Amino acid sequence: MAKYRICLIEGDGIGHEVIPATRRVLEAAGLDAEYVTAEAGYEYFLDHGTSTPQATYDAVENTDATLFGAATSPTGIKPAGFSGAIRHLRQKYNLYANVRPTRTRPIPGAYENVDLVIVRENTQGLYVEQERRYGDLAIADTVITKGASAAIGRFAVNLALQRGKKLTVVHKANVLPITQGLFLNTIMDIASAVTELNTSTMIVDNAAMQLVRNPSQFDVLVMTNMFGDILSDLAAGLVGGLGIAASGNVGDKFGIFESVHGSAPDIAGQGVSNPTASMLAAVLMLDHIGAHQEARRVDNAVSQVLEHGPRTRDLGGTAGTKEFTDAVIASLN
Repeated sequence: MAKYRICLIEGDGIGHEVIPATRRVLEAAGLDAEYVTAEAGYEYFLDHGTSTPQATYDAVENTDATLFGAATSPTGIKPAGFSGAIRHLRQKYNLYANVRPTRTRPIPGAYENVDLVIVRENTQGLYVEQERRYGDLAIADTVITKGASAAIGRFAVNLALQRGKKLTVVHKANVLPITQGLFLNTIMDIASAVTELNTSTMIVDNAAMQLVRNPSQFDVLVMTNMFGDILSDLAAGLVGGLGIAASGNVGDKFGIFESVHGSAPDIAGQGVSNPTASMLAAVLMLDHIGAHQEARRVDNAVSQVLEHGPRTRDLGGTAGTKEFTDAVIASLN
């Protein structure tokens, strides 16, 4: 019997390319795993009327972790009955921590000496999707609870203690003292009790500027859902873009790991997508399940190929998905 069971969800668009590529790397790295494939996403919704079938819930719940490819989110009015697969899974399994590491990789033009993690509250804020419209008036609720703020606060504190013992709480409590204030004060109450931790606060617009000016000043940053969504993409842009940006959705029981990029329908099916983000999401997944040796092998192999080539075209090269994946496999040691 395999040591691990991994659920693979390709999702939409280039997810059908980057997940099989990542599976090839995991197999070549010697991960002792059984793979369970499942379906979810907008394409599945169009064919079946739901974005996430029961079989996918069963697969997520009966495996050690899930690797998710990419999801399409239609812009504008959502089709009746549609719920974005990855947001739905985050809510269903209370995957309250979205963990997005940003680290300098050997890519031309990347900022040097960046090694930070944005911890994003993953279930509340504006992303509860509670909107309504009254004629020319549109209203969106933002939901912040002390319980969810405490959960993400404890997660961020523990992560910071494992790293550089430095935590920045990002907020907009100067304008939104009730909702953002509850988030900020709840986390500061937790962090201030940990004497070995260097904790500071920063207003979100200043945090955006400081990330561009001097990202090496940061280690772990924690913030609400929308702020984390935006600033983590900004941070990815400092080190090479969304093609190398990975994230983990983590709760007390389940973990779903994904590339940050979208489904890229403009290039889907052409064999030119960059699987780096999916491979680095797999590294996060491997560390999550305790397969640390395999995680380091994959991480190092990806970095070697990013440094020496071949690179995919979004990183200035000409390699397709298969050529890049072949090079990563050849670099495993």
